[in-house]
Amino acid sequence: MKNIVVLVSGNGTNLQAIIDACDSDITNGKVTAVFSNKADAFALERAKQAGASAIFVDPKSFDTRDAFDRSLMEQIDQFEPTLIILAGYMRILSGEFVRHYMGKMINIHPSLLPKYPGLNTYQRAILAGDEEHGTSVHFVTEQLDGGPVILQAKVPIDDDDTIDTLTKKVQTEEHRIYPLVAKWFIEERVRMENGIAYFDDKELGVHGYTGPHN
Repeated sequence: MKNIVVLVSGNGTNLQAIIDACDSDITNGKVTAVFSNKADAFALERAKQAGASAIFVDPKSFDTRDAFDRSLMEQIDQFEPTLIILAGYMRILSGEFVRHYMGKMINIHPSLLPKYPGLNTYQRAILAGDEEHGTSVHFVTEQLDGGPVILQAKVPIDDDDTIDTLTKKVQTEEHRIYPLVAKWFIEERVRMENGIAYFDDKELGVHGYTGPHN
């Protein structure tokens, strides 16, 4: 059984989708630990309910971001993770942290990368008059939201869409594709080499895998 560690700061709906997938589709993987920088994150309760270790690491206990990240790395490494998943983890990771887990850490970002890295992606898409928006699962590199994309999902932007309605559309897709990419990774179908993502040994383009989802 391969260990999955999840980092999260909030409610943890993507975490829940991955926990649920480990009970069905991800037959060789299990969420063994969930770390949060927020003591009151509901994601920690989700972890406990799933039988995973639920660990709060207080950033205020450390003088620097690097010191916090080093402690976090030490604690994560005790679980010998095959895969690390960022699921709404609202801290900028240090370069040392990213390099330590290079090639085994993934993130989900609410835009069709490379479009709209950073914050307020829903608002930016609506204000730009875009016809579609979406979400991207990508490997984490030292460039913020800049790692190679593994898989995307698109949703239409309707004339009456608000930030809230568009968010709900995108999150529905996130709950579908994030567990799928986790499954692919655990099955060793997805990897990153020299900053390039591969699926079934085929190099992926800028928008990731575009074939059938099986």
